[in-house]
Amino acid sequence: MSTAGIHLEPQLTKATPLTRNQVRGFWAAWGGWTLDGMDSFIYALVLVPSLRELLPRSGIAATKGNIGYYGGLLFALFLCGWGLAFLWGPVGDKFGRVRTLMLTIVWYSVFTFLSALVTSVWQLAVLRLLAGIGIGGEWAMGGTFVAEEWPEDRRCAGAGYMHTGYYVGIFLAALLNYWIGSRYGWRMMFFVGGWPALLLAWVRHGVTEPQRWRQKEGVVRSWQIWKPLAILFSSGMRRRTILNSLYMLASICGLWAGTVYVPAAVTVLAEAAGRAGPHATQLASSATMLVSLATILGCLAMPWLAEKLGRRGALGFFFALMLAFIALTFGKVFYLGAAALPWFFVCLFFLGCGGANFAVYTLWLPEQYPTECRASAFAFSTSFARFGGAGITFLVGAGVQHFQSLGIPVALTSIAFAIGLLLIPFGTETRGQTLPA
Repeated sequence: MSTAGIHLEPQLTKATPLTRNQVRGFWAAWGGWTLDGMDSFIYALVLVPSLRELLPRSGIAATKGNIGYYGGLLFALFLCGWGLAFLWGPVGDKFGRVRTLMLTIVWYSVFTFLSALVTSVWQLAVLRLLAGIGIGGEWAMGGTFVAEEWPEDRRCAGAGYMHTGYYVGIFLAALLNYWIGSRYGWRMMFFVGGWPALLLAWVRHGVTEPQRWRQKEGVVRSWQIWKPLAILFSSGMRRRTILNSLYMLASICGLWAGTVYVPAAVTVLAEAAGRAGPHATQLASSATMLVSLATILGCLAMPWLAEKLGRRGALGFFFALMLAFIALTFGKVFYLGAAALPWFFVCLFFLGCGGANFAVYTLWLPEQYPTECRASAFAFSTSFARFGGAGITFLVGAGVQHFQSLGIPVALTSIAFAIGLLLIPFGTETRGQTLPA
């Protein structure tokens, strides 16, 4: 029988429909990660005005060098708090992802709200340290939940979707700063950042733990709480755990010692161009919104890149972007003088796209570990490396004080991505594999 002239349409595989629990659980994870992004970036946006007020109250002159130095110190303490967030991992493995997720959100919201009431730079330092503990735990719990609960054929896309939440939060923080911070001051920003966690209560209602965890619940409940961490450093897991932490260390250098300084850098460039006061604040907020929108695009592209290039290839692509554009943006463009601002904004788009390297971990880390230690692995790899990041961030602050400039110290953080690129070939490639039981 001839088939001439007959067009055979390819059969399209329909994606597995999501259940109510998968949908509501995703929005709980995404919403918490959005609030994380908003909370963590509020301080970056109010860094200059808050320290200008608090340093003199603490007996310290509010010079440009001191603002850079103490700003770096507070960022470093925040990262130490995030480093301590690895403690949430064993809690999530033993008592469940959803319960622990909600506890982390309430934790960081309370300490963000209290930051609005501080009267000295040291009070703010303590509260940022405590807030960091909660913020670091949310990503691990949310990412683990989505990986375990979403169907296998949608898990890759789910990781990309979930990670957009952080940058939506950054965008919201910038928007709030544009309308509220520029008019009502930095304290109101912390007030606003503290209350939205209450809105997640209705999302949490009725969300059950992933089936994968419930199947192991009887086993993990009988374990000592530290046992999942011991598994991470067993002979079969030790190498990948160390490598994942090193990759994360490179990413943190780019985010916390690079991208987080974007608002301060734009403020400096705006004031140098004669655009001081509220106008400078609005420009800094616009720059942050641009970076966050570009990163959201990168997160949405991540699942496609991860399937085409593999998990290691996707991370390498984003690392290369960060290496090139941190060096260019802060090492060259920042010093162009009056002409710097327009070119700085162009570079920020590509810097933002490179920031989607964090989305790769949301997909890749759960694929490398079994259910009984998955949350601990995620929390350890994404949190513990932040102690090293805290040291790098403190050095950046000291560099700002030494050079009396943001540009050179921040540009030097691009070296971390060069080292990361050299380590990527040694990572565990998981493309095409199902999530371990």
